Amino acid sequence: MISREPTLERLGIARQLLLEPFGLDETDLAKTLTEIKAHKVDEADLYFQYTRSEGWSLEEGIVKTGSFSIDQGLGVRAVSGEKTAFAYSDDISKASLMDAARTVRTIGAAAKGGRVKVATRKVASSRSLYGGLDPIASLNSTEKVELLGRIEQMGRAKDPRVIQVMAGLASEYDVVMVVRADGTLAADVRPLVRLSVTVIAEQNGRREVGSAGGGGRFGLGHFDDVLAQSYVDEAVQCALTNLDARPAPAGEMSVVLGSGWPGILLHEAIGHGLEGDFNRKGSSAFSGRIGQRVAAKGVTVLDDGTIPDRRGSINVDDEGNPSQSNVLIEDGILKGYIQDNMNARLMGVKPTGNGRRESYAHVPMPRMTNTYMLGGDRSPEEIVSSLKKGLYAVNFGGGQVDITSGKFVFSTSLAYWVENGKIQYPVKGATLVGNGPDALTRVSLIGNDMKLDPGVGTCGKEGQSVPVGVGQPTLRIDGLTVGGTA
Repeated sequence: MISREPTLERLGIARQLLLEPFGLDETDLAKTLTEIKAHKVDEADLYFQYTRSEGWSLEEGIVKTGSFSIDQGLGVRAVSGEKTAFAYSDDISKASLMDAARTVRTIGAAAKGGRVKVATRKVASSRSLYGGLDPIASLNSTEKVELLGRIEQMGRAKDPRVIQVMAGLASEYDVVMVVRADGTLAADVRPLVRLSVTVIAEQNGRREVGSAGGGGRFGLGHFDDVLAQSYVDEAVQCALTNLDARPAPAGEMSVVLGSGWPGILLHEAIGHGLEGDFNRKGSSAFSGRIGQRVAAKGVTVLDDGTIPDRRGSINVDDEGNPSQSNVLIEDGILKGYIQDNMNARLMGVKPTGNGRRESYAHVPMPRMTNTYMLGGDRSPEEIVSSLKKGLYAVNFGGGQVDITSGKFVFSTSLAYWVENGKIQYPVKGATLVGNGPDALTRVSLIGNDMKLDPGVGTCGKEGQSVPVGVGQPTLRIDGLTVGGTA
């Protein structure tokens, strides 16, 4: 069997789904871009998308809801300086393309450029980080329902205090195609799945919740019974632990953060502040600080969209640039920001493969992919035992950050009080309050157990949501403020 090079294979799939059914070809796309560039613009692109998604959820022992949807459309963008004109439609047709082109080209109406020849087509280089399978078809409906049913049985069998088990299964098949006025042609075929488990445990009239799950860019067959059982075990353990939790102490103290998902604090408190748009506008706490020390020695932070099968990974970004592994902070020194095309051009640097958008109905902006801190040389046990009095935050719930000031607030979902290096008891209601850039300088110990999250992250920015990954080793940060209930 002869197979095509992966980049060409993805372009072939995109043409079959996004052009051919609507009587479009690349000549039509070139005409559209020529129409836009009849007026002077710095950049112009066309974005086509086809998305098929499905979801199942189980509650009270039965599958209560199931959903299936198909969405498709196109977005047309023109950029002049730092101004963007954008139009989109869920009607993929020559008429819609030309209407959108005439709409967005008005951004350059004040400086007509006459007839402009669109550059010769060039297929964008890209990676091959995941298969182009349709995850929705990777299990049939009966198998999906049976998987959720087994999870419910696992949860109830784990401990008699478990009174409720909820599970959800989501899958998505996303095909995108980008055509730029500079001649770039790119496509990606993005599978995405997620399995989530939530349990409620009750003891002596007290109820607590525990959650777990995972996902990535692969088929639903990834969720075998061994992996499903591990999610159930984690969710049940969290709920049972919190049944014995005491009110959290408050005050300024040293805090140990667990590995993996607690990297969400890094993502929110530091990662957003390193996105190019905030730094170009001078609104980030990290603006103008490249080359300066912004973190303790040993702190190295990357944004890497090239990790195979990861939720936050992409073969190409939504502007047709190949994904990259970008070093943002190296040994405490700020090295760079993550960039889309427009902000990179205005800042005089190269794009970093981070131009992302929620859908064809949204404009791209610089967004994170998989953001994580590299590991150090200390064992997690050594780091926990170093606490005289402090909090060990194993896992997090929600949080928020102010980009301009860097101030953050995060709530813990699983945490322990530590005295004289020994875990004393679980605590509930602890929140971490601090300043992202300042917190980085207070990292005193870095574990050798760097771990990525299980594949559950979704990042919101300016009303747009995209899948992301986070990660970190066990960390000790000194002088954080803990808001508690005690």
